[in-house]
Amino acid sequence: MAPSSPAADPDPTHLEGVVTSSTGSWYDVQVGDRTIPSRMRGKFRLTKEDVTNPVAVGDRVAIRLTEEDQTGFITEIHDRTNKLSRRAAGPREGQEHILVANVDHIWSVQAVRLPALNPRFLDRLLVAASAHDISAGLIINKIDLLTEANKPDVMDFHLRYADLSYPVLTTSATEGHGLDRLYDAFEGQINAVTGPSGAGKSTLLNALEPDLDLRTGSVSRKTKKGTHTTTHAELHPLSNGGYVIDTPGLREFGVRDVHPKDLAHYFPDLAPHVNACQFDDCTHDHEPNCAVKAAVERGDVDQERHESYLRILASLQDEHEPEY
Repeated sequence: MAPSSPAADPDPTHLEGVVTSSTGSWYDVQVGDRTIPSRMRGKFRLTKEDVTNPVAVGDRVAIRLTEEDQTGFITEIHDRTNKLSRRAAGPREGQEHILVANVDHIWSVQAVRLPALNPRFLDRLLVAASAHDISAGLIINKIDLLTEANKPDVMDFHLRYADLSYPVLTTSATEGHGLDRLYDAFEGQINAVTGPSGAGKSTLLNALEPDLDLRTGSVSRKTKKGTHTTTHAELHPLSNGGYVIDTPGLREFGVRDVHPKDLAHYFPDLAPHVNACQFDDCTHDHEPNCAVKAAVERGDVDQERHESYLRILASLQDEHEPEY
């Protein structure tokens, strides 16, 4: 579906639009065929102190034009259908950082190598998407780098998530593999694309829609991590009627807004076993007669997925630890 705005105000200086780009204190707001550079009213900063960015790409907003230079001030942020957030890092660690808002689908791009597949990152992203009712899928990129040595790991990674009913696509920007299927998947929807730095998001989107002309980079030989060529999220229209939000590559993804006791419900492989545990408040970690751990021992639940769950659980328990 296309980004939509509420009904227009008869006042010609009061406009409704969609945020398509966010760069520091300025936002590009699409109003019909116009893009209006806009700033945020101070009241949003004061009322959203636990959020690094009260306005996100995909937000539907009201703006008021200035008489001097025809830029805008954002006067209202309309209710969101959903959002994808993560824990901020650095000086504002622990605060909420909103990546995108009002999207139909979130895709995580993972590379066969350079950088290596990162299931921990993917699991955290899938939990965050599920917690905010956003459908999610996986794109395994750089499939041209598949070798006999890494093929078993890549196939295991592919099947692990396909068996959980997540859409999984394989692509190669350099060889054109999988681009038709990806193009079809993006049609008529607002798609957010995210993933580890260097996974090839921007290169892939350029191959899909050359007119986008997005900046691309390479992976450091020393760190094996990608460089941040996409510095801010930006929404782009596609020629098939879909939209894509290209987001900056991430080194890590910290889950927010999930209570530890609810976490297992966002793992589709763990969730069916939760109610069979002996204790209602079972964390599926150390308790006896845990149905989830029994499922892992039987091979019904992938051990790496359970370990990933435990890592996320520990981080959430630290976040929700009571203060005395």
